[in-house]
Amino acid sequence: MSELQHTELLGLSLQQLSALADSLGEAPYRARQLFDGLYRQRWSELEQFTPLPLPLRQALRDAGHTVGRPRLEQKFVSSDGTIRYLLAFADGQSVETVWMPEGDGGEAGDGSESGDEALAGSRGRKRATICVSSQVGCAVDCKFCMTALLGLKRNLSAGEIVGQVLSVLADCGVEPKRDRINLVFMGQGEPFLNYDHFMQAVRLLVEGVGIPESRMTVSTSGIVPRIVDFGAEPVRPKLAVSLNAPKEALRTHLMPITKKWTVEKLIAALREFPLRNRERLTFEYVLLGGVNDEVQHAREVVDLVRGLRAKVNLIALNPGPEIPFRTPDQDRVLAFQRVLTQAGIPAFIRRPRGRDIYAACGQLKHTTELVQLQP
Repeated sequence: MSELQHTELLGLSLQQLSALADSLGEAPYRARQLFDGLYRQRWSELEQFTPLPLPLRQALRDAGHTVGRPRLEQKFVSSDGTIRYLLAFADGQSVETVWMPEGDGGEAGDGSESGDEALAGSRGRKRATICVSSQVGCAVDCKFCMTALLGLKRNLSAGEIVGQVLSVLADCGVEPKRDRINLVFMGQGEPFLNYDHFMQAVRLLVEGVGIPESRMTVSTSGIVPRIVDFGAEPVRPKLAVSLNAPKEALRTHLMPITKKWTVEKLIAALREFPLRNRERLTFEYVLLGGVNDEVQHAREVVDLVRGLRAKVNLIALNPGPEIPFRTPDQDRVLAFQRVLTQAGIPAFIRRPRGRDIYAACGQLKHTTELVQLQP
């Protein structure tokens, strides 16, 4: 997709747009107009950039430039209001992006808000979480995740990552200045295996679209060198780590990437991670019936994360075709949570969203034929 990246404007920073304006013999302020139109105004066609003179718009077209917004290919609406979007790019590849109205209670950071923010929500302000993909498919091969069945097709560009958010905002009639929108980079792919494009997208979403980094969370399977890099970023989302097992052998079975970055190395990196004031790490733990959901596993999680400023999100497996595990009984989920909370570790049971349309955690696999799922 190298040629497309050079011609699609979406994903370019203000500095890159300034270089483009300069190459076309335009004044520097034209770059700011382009930046504002792309990200703040969220225009999807060059014809909408009316602050730019017609000759400049024509020059951009003649050079092969387009805005580069992904095309809405399909849209699935859940009984709980969740929407799963299938968004297509210029080369024919596509990814899924999920809109979860009224948040999720566990996916978008620490879930805290001030009294003023809660009051604003009661005055018609929309509140939602958008789950964003970073790759087409995924190479990590977690055994409980439907996305792993796709394999990795390619990385997404920064523009393709930002474009997902812009497409959903436009379709849902949302304005980041007015509405409370959280972003979770927990869709298809491992963001830290597409690190540079992911971080470029984060900066554009903050500086251009106007979504604060405090309302973003990124989930990683544990790419240790990138966790170190991420901690040094001046602008960054909150960090979540997909744990899923407290011991090496079981985690390696469920997440083969553990062979390269062991549990010991992962926890060591997290102990050195520079948390901001009032910030917590999040551990995500997918509970698989009869596999990693024993009370003893919970005690081992307590031992593993003791001393870390962290919380744990518990996710009862969202079932799907070709996934060789079952959803645990609710009493086992509650027992697991009880061990953590009694040890002083905040633990939350994540409510599944969009399970009936294959939009829940671990279910993103370009599914177009929906069938009734059994736990």
